[in-house]
Amino acid sequence: MNDAVLNRESVAVVTGAGAGIGLAIATGFARLGMAVVAVDIRADKVDAAAAGLRATGAREVMTSDADITDPAALAKLESTVAERFGGTDVLVNNAGIQPGSTMFGPRDAWERVLQTNLWGVINGTRAFAPRMCARGRPGLIVNTGSKQGITTPPGDPAYNVAKAGVKAYTEALAHELRNTDGAQISAHLLIPGFVFTELNARGRTEKPDGAWTPEEMAAFFLERLRAREFYILCPDNDVTRAMDEKRMAWAIGDIIENRPALSRWHPEFAAEFEAFMKG
Repeated sequence: MNDAVLNRESVAVVTGAGAGIGLAIATGFARLGMAVVAVDIRADKVDAAAAGLRATGAREVMTSDADITDPAALAKLESTVAERFGGTDVLVNNAGIQPGSTMFGPRDAWERVLQTNLWGVINGTRAFAPRMCARGRPGLIVNTGSKQGITTPPGDPAYNVAKAGVKAYTEALAHELRNTDGAQISAHLLIPGFVFTELNARGRTEKPDGAWTPEEMAAFFLERLRAREFYILCPDNDVTRAMDEKRMAWAIGDIIENRPALSRWHPEFAAEFEAFMKG
């Protein structure tokens, strides 16, 4: 079905498309000749991105600075896209932030992360999915998660909570869509590896050797989307899929074996974890 969607007859809406992963995904769609709706609250970023999308080959480009934390703004955007193009075929809920957080740090940091990284995905899906289903056309909804939402490493709990929520929400969405009569929409969870973007640059101007570029990640994403994978688990130059699988297996093993929470970072389990990874 995905090949029936990833073509110049389709319309793709991508949030967080002003830079980084979102822009790379939007550019990938543009190269396929699709109409692209680039959404980013930073109007200057998305306007600058639009020129590149047009030059890349998009059939048509529309921009929006809609705030994904505002359901009314997304409902208005959905209606505008429907009026202009007839509807949406591909929705990528990608926009996110990572300002950092601590367990008992400022509440507003938690609220900002959850409103953007979790509620932004929910708001986007609720705004666009009903008409996508009702049209009866093949379509795709992609939500950007994170490995941190699966292995939940210490250090940024608000981000982990939000991305764990995106994983659970997208799994529930996939089940709902495949059991909705007449709907031809599939859901997918994008799980990037280490991708060098402004979100994680932290003052660096050159890409670390271990990171992928956004373009490398977008190419992998489109390949696996064509293969109809639900969990699009991306490697990078340092971490292979096999390593990711072992880390995730260890994380679920904490529950199965009733180890201490986050035992991967517990000093009493350091040697066991190292042996597990080598094995």
